[in-house]
This record gives sequence, structure tokens and C-alpha cells, in this order.
Amino acid sequence: MADFTLLFNPMSRALIGKWALEEAGADYAIFPVEWDNKPAELFAANPLGKVPALIHHTAGADYAVSECAAICHYLAETAAPALLPSDAEKADYFRMMFFAAGPVEAAVSNKAAGWVPEGERGEMTIGYGSFERAAAMLDGWFAERHYVCGARFTMADVYVGSQVDWGLRFGSIPAGENLEAYAARLRERPAYAASMGAIPA
Repeated sequence: MADFTLLFNPMSRALIGKWALEEAGADYAIFPVEWDNKPAELFAANPLGKVPALIHHTAGADYAVSECAAICHYLAETAAPALLPSDAEKADYFRMMFFAAGPVEAAVSNKAAGWVPEGERGEMTIGYGSFERAAAMLDGWFAERHYVCGARFTMADVYVGSQVDWGLRFGSIPAGENLEAYAARLRERPAYAASMGAIPA
């Protein structure tokens, strides 16, 4: 049995989990999930019935992890310590990992659904303030950085980079010189080609 099993559908965020596994060089197997016939194993791993879900098989027990950002960091912790942040990188690593998982995800999803906070008061009650501010922060982050933590690729780049890559491909994040250059660097990685590279241009 492989060390990890990824519950997976290729037309989903599960590609992020596959990219993380490839970057980690992990021993893994794919468990295909069909949208119209979700297996009991998926709901056992994630009661929301969403992919990706990752099962870590150990000698003592199997452990389930859901949520893409959590899967990325968990894989770094358990299978790829070189992709963890150094002490000096931790602030940037966790800040941007959770910024992408929270404010960016919410801002992009709400805008796609046709909902935006109304006025200053509305923006005060929403964690991301406004879509424009969240997008500008994301773009500005890479003005003087090659990767999330500076010059070195870490597992945070799998998650943050996925948000940027998809956002640029599908027009849900405004294109900018900084983000385009960041995405181009990520797309050169062999692990990206083995996973995210399957996304139609």
C-alpha cells in the first residue's frame, strides 16, 4: 500500500493535492471520485463530500486530512521537510497560506457569485474588505519576491500558486506583471507539469 491515498477528481481543487504530493516526492495512490457517485470513503474523510481528501497510511492508524492548505502543509510536515519554512520564513509562509485560503478564496468566490460588500460599512464586516484590495495585496506581495517566502520555493507556493495560476487562467484574479511572472516560474516546475499542467489553457 502507498503511504498516501488522494481522493481525486481531475476537474477540481484535488489537482492542488496532486501537485503537493508530486513536490513532496511522496508515495501515493489515486482514489477516483465521480461527482454523481461519491463513495462512502469520501464522506468518511470529509463529511462535506468535497475533494481533495488525503489519507495518510501509517503503521498505527490512517489519518484523514481535508482542505487544500492543510493538505499542503501536512505533506510538508510528514513527507517533505525541505519544503517547510525556516524560522525566518515562517511569518511569510503562514501569513500568505492563510491569506490565500481565507480572504482571497472568499473574495474570488463571492465576486464569481455576483455578491460584493456594499459600501464602507459592508467592507468593514468582511474579512477581505474588498475584492480589489485583496487582489492588490496578492499582486504586491510578489513585487520583490520570486516566491511566497522570498527567493526559495516552499510548500506555501503550491497553495498560493494554485490560487494565482487558476485566477489568471480563468480571469478571476486581475492579471498583473508580478503575478504573471510568479505563475510563469511555477509552471516551469516538473511537479507542476505532472499535476496542474493538465488544466486546459
